[in-house]
Amino acid sequence: MPITPEHRYDHLRLRQWLDGRARADGVARRDLFRLLGASAALSALPTALQTALPGAAAPAHAAAGIRKPLPPEWFTVRGTNAETKFDALAGTGYHTPNERFFVRNHTSTPALAPDDWTLTVWGSGLRGDPAVFGLDDLRALPAVTRSAVVECAGNGRSLFASQQGQSVSGTAWTLGAIGAARWRGVRLADVLRRAGIRRDAVDVMPRGLDAEYVTPDGASLGRVRRPLPAAKALDDVILAYEMNGEPLPPDHGSPVRVVVPSWIGIASIKWVGDVEVSAEPLYSPWNTSFYRLWGATHPAEGSPPLTRQTLKTALELPWNARLPAGERHRVTGRSWSGAGGVVRVETSVDGGHHWRSARLLDPPRRAGWVRWHTDWRPVVPGPAVLLARATDTTGRTQPLSTAHNTQGYLFDAVVRHPVTVT
Repeated sequence: MPITPEHRYDHLRLRQWLDGRARADGVARRDLFRLLGASAALSALPTALQTALPGAAAPAHAAAGIRKPLPPEWFTVRGTNAETKFDALAGTGYHTPNERFFVRNHTSTPALAPDDWTLTVWGSGLRGDPAVFGLDDLRALPAVTRSAVVECAGNGRSLFASQQGQSVSGTAWTLGAIGAARWRGVRLADVLRRAGIRRDAVDVMPRGLDAEYVTPDGASLGRVRRPLPAAKALDDVILAYEMNGEPLPPDHGSPVRVVVPSWIGIASIKWVGDVEVSAEPLYSPWNTSFYRLWGATHPAEGSPPLTRQTLKTALELPWNARLPAGERHRVTGRSWSGAGGVVRVETSVDGGHHWRSARLLDPPRRAGWVRWHTDWRPVVPGPAVLLARATDTTGRTQPLSTAHNTQGYLFDAVVRHPVTVT
């Protein structure tokens, strides 16, 4: 992947953190080092213990703290989270219907009254006192609409184990921790400028209004928050109050959430209540112990904090689908990349020896996905495997395997999708 300004920013911040020149909000630096060690140690846990940790699968009809219905034909419940079944997206159009959009909660969905909600912008990176905005204040600013996917960094995590035989920790997502929506709101840049952001501001950290996150060993890490470089915050980030033409639903951040196009989902803080603007580097557990790459192929101190999403493809077909032999089947799917639009999708039915181009139904979109389809007429009954891979505008094509990391982030290998020909 080419080096981007974001990578340079992250390498700089990593050095500042390790040298003790960055402030970690809400948790002592010594505790964060303890958490860093715990993060690396998780990969050594037996599988049985990993599945007992928060985030393990729950009954398909219930999810702690999620308010919307979760019909089992649309969702797989995973602890406090609900993963969209990818075949439930077939025929739904480009944007994911709100009722089928995946849910990623660290704790539970809070009940917030839009009329009482306020956003406080504060910190050493402002010229004056904190600024407070209500929902009406945001609606009075110029509105923007952006079509963008939101995807958990761990989307595809279970495939490290099922395809590559590697142990990882965390919620065992398949590929349904993603959704695309039309987000309407205001530019975070407009709010920051109204609040008086200084030229020397370096970091901007939104914080959610959900409950404090408590680790399995009982340590409270405070409310979910993650800093952005000021340059990113002033670029394409929005404060969204609508989703697909409707007021933002509770499980998706009502009344207002952050949407950071192309970046991992943790950056798009839900239920945002305050934004710290800082003239010094900021860190939180969500870019120190979490959402970095750990493991044998990564530095001992971990990779820089994760920013952009990677390249993926998923079929809108049930896992282990049964397809009659001798009939022509239309196989559909979606492909996406955090580095640019997808320009080519290829499929294979013979283990990757031969590839054929699929038909793309959408133009390449930054921060979006493309739908595609191909036809297949299987002849021989028995087990089969379908492969699909994407290439994006940077020229990168999905690899056959993904370098291991202990927390199972950014799986981008070609997925081996099993079917049975009957």
